[in-house]
Amino acid sequence: MYAIVKAGGRQEKVAVGDLIVVDRVPGAPGSTYELPAVLFVEDGKITTDVAALAKVTVTAEVIDHHRGVKIDILKFKNKTGYRRRQGHRSELTKVKVTNIAAGK
Repeated sequence: MYAIVKAGGRQEKVAVGDLIVVDRVPGAPGSTYELPAVLFVEDGKITTDVAALAKVTVTAEVIDHHRGVKIDILKFKNKTGYRRRQGHRSELTKVKVTNIAAGK
């Protein structure tokens, strides 16, 4: 049994016990967080119906908050003296999927 969930602008394939890294979510480490399901597969049966997916709950536990690797942004235009340098680090959260339940 697994599900495809929406996680911070991306979609992730998750099963119970998986650790995934998503964009920063609210909550302290140890708290629970629900991820919205986009697709659900159980015993070879695929569910994509929006009404049925509204009953599917994917529960995850917040493990920790951290920052991603630094991304260097450099802009340069030749022969004009134009140079710009900027950096960015994403705020991330590591979560562990604890339960995938399909409501009837």
